[in-house]
Amino acid sequence: MSHRILLIDDEDDILEFIRYNLLKAGYEVHTASDGAEGLRLAALHRPHLILLDVMMPVMDGIETCRALRADPTLRDTMVVFLSALGEEHHQIAGFGAGADDYIAKPIKLGVLMSRIRAILKRIDAEQDTPLKIDFESHTVLRDGQRIVLPRKEFALLALLASAPDRLFSREEIYAAVWGSGVVVGDRTIDVHIRKLRQKIGDGHIVTVKGMGYKYEK
Repeated sequence: MSHRILLIDDEDDILEFIRYNLLKAGYEVHTASDGAEGLRLAALHRPHLILLDVMMPVMDGIETCRALRADPTLRDTMVVFLSALGEEHHQIAGFGAGADDYIAKPIKLGVLMSRIRAILKRIDAEQDTPLKIDFESHTVLRDGQRIVLPRKEFALLALLASAPDRLFSREEIYAAVWGSGVVVGDRTIDVHIRKLRQKIGDGHIVTVKGMGYKYEK
């Protein structure tokens, strides 16, 4: 599974340097230059990890972290401060806002990449719960708990899970789940995907920006 990482920092050179190396390592990377834009991208892409600066325009890192932690759809996202403000009281403020970790700049690239890999391993360990789909009873078994899904949510999950790792376009999903003769809003699929992720976990349904969705075991 390709992990999604969101970088929020107002220094373009730092953003581009870290972004380049994360892409090179095989991660899906998104960037924002202020907290408000970071919140928008976090809601859109549901990253596994957010690296967040403290001193930023529009909305600083502490305020941004609190807003991220107030969003229930991002409850499984790891938030890590990456900041030049490394004094103890800054770190205490970061953890108090809900951060999972605090990394002080400057940090060597190799060490930073190692820290990121370690954090993502923690995420995988927490999210690695067995998921079984019962197509006859229209139920899902997650970590021993039975989840009963509404008809459309189950139909959407069943479609994606019928061909793991295959990318389904939005048009294919509309036709298969709602039918070609039914008119639905542009956000209908997104709403159903968000609800599914809340119920079955974030590690299975992957968004491919501008193209569609796919299911990963």
